[in-house]
Amino acid sequence: MRPRGGRQYGILASVPIIHWFRRDLRIADNTALNAGVRDGGGAVVPVFVLDDKLLKGRDIAPVRVQFMLESLRALDEGLRQRGAQLVVLRGDPAAELVRLAQATGADAVYFNRDYTPAARRRDKRVTQALQSAGVRVESFKDLVIFEEDELLTTAGQPYTVFTPYKKAWLSRITPIAPEIGDWKLAPLPNLQSLISNLQSLVPHLPSATDLGFTNTQDGPKGGEPEAMRLLKRFRDSGALKAYSTQRDFPGIEGTSRLSPHLRFGTISPRQCYAAAVSTLSYAFPAKRSFSPAASDAKKEGADAWISELIWREFYMQILYHFPHANHANFNRAYDAVRWGSGDAALDEERFAAWCEGRTGYPIVDAAMRQLNQTGWMHNRTRMIVASFLTKDLLLDWRLGESYFMRKLADGDPASNNGGWQWAASTGTDAQPYFRIFNPKLQSERFDPDGAYIKRWVPELARVPVEYIHEPAAMPPLVQAQAGCIIGRDYPAPIVDHAEQKEEILRRFRAVKAG
Repeated sequence: MRPRGGRQYGILASVPIIHWFRRDLRIADNTALNAGVRDGGGAVVPVFVLDDKLLKGRDIAPVRVQFMLESLRALDEGLRQRGAQLVVLRGDPAAELVRLAQATGADAVYFNRDYTPAARRRDKRVTQALQSAGVRVESFKDLVIFEEDELLTTAGQPYTVFTPYKKAWLSRITPIAPEIGDWKLAPLPNLQSLISNLQSLVPHLPSATDLGFTNTQDGPKGGEPEAMRLLKRFRDSGALKAYSTQRDFPGIEGTSRLSPHLRFGTISPRQCYAAAVSTLSYAFPAKRSFSPAASDAKKEGADAWISELIWREFYMQILYHFPHANHANFNRAYDAVRWGSGDAALDEERFAAWCEGRTGYPIVDAAMRQLNQTGWMHNRTRMIVASFLTKDLLLDWRLGESYFMRKLADGDPASNNGGWQWAASTGTDAQPYFRIFNPKLQSERFDPDGAYIKRWVPELARVPVEYIHEPAAMPPLVQAQAGCIIGRDYPAPIVDHAEQKEEILRRFRAVKAG
């Protein structure tokens, strides 16, 4: 077949369908990819477009770019094993996909839908460009189990509180859930080798350095094989069954570590849901619902993990239906809340201390140092540090949201925004604004022996357990014996929690009263 213009991409075996990879960097259980294989008889051109607009975004994280590139390499290896090869292009997706379709003779582009405001604007523009060029476009549900309009209230409105959303989600999932072990996950596609000289396209995937990034974080490993390894370990080690009791303790490996993989789609939410269900010993009844009050420990673990999957979809549909929340308070009633101390220099100094993990509150500092070093943070400590920034330092939640997006390997616009607004009491949470985490009490409860603190704040390694949650309370002699002089080796608390708590409550009450 003679290419119809643009760059020379090689000789095609048949009229192909282009599969545009985005947040679905896997081969197994990939809805649009499997549809392309089915509709094109295996004739699929797999492509990923490095979008300079995204790569130059304000909140791009080098560790996330590194994870994405590792996942693309793993994807390319998997495709090669099936007789194909990943085409990697760079530029505007609309222009690049039109050019690729013209050069290969492809008559359609398939992709899985994304739901953030920016993604929706991009996809609308790309779809219009392709259709104007005579290329058919098909999009599919894959990133979630339930899309934004599949679960609505009886009045036809989106849910804005998690608990009723979760009930609706579970009421819909149970009737369609089959027997254990038969979730009808899509099979691995067999791809035909369509292009004989793909090597001439892109000789190699670029490195983070090639793209202008310097990654200083020791981030998680990317790729579909790594995602499946983590899922198998989480399930087979017993951590999934014990998830409800262990998930809040950052000093133990009680979580799956799959959040960056869900972010980039190296694993699907259906695969995660199936893994949770597979830990249960009973067959899945059509009307069975997951109740947190159940006594069976295995079921409680599955319940808790499935709840995390539901939170992910809840925040996605919130951002879809209420795009203003992307940069503003979801609850506009709190637009009048005053953030900051009134002293810009002091606020900047406090924010820097929070970012660098030197607030004088050990659990906060340990969490921030874990983030800065690894590109990941335990969910419990995410809540603690977010509460501390907004309720103790009195700083705008958007500062923390942006910092997280620049540091997290799993930085997801919807989940990150939802979590920060939950902590700041400006979001969807039904709890009132006076929920404020006491960092010392949180530390005592969830890191009782200080193992997590001592791992990430080594200057506290010799501090006795009775002082590990409040080192400033150590008598001078104990400080000397521990080799940790407060104010020299480790900072004194930069704020008084009790005083700051009263101040933030006063500010919220003033808005409520006004």
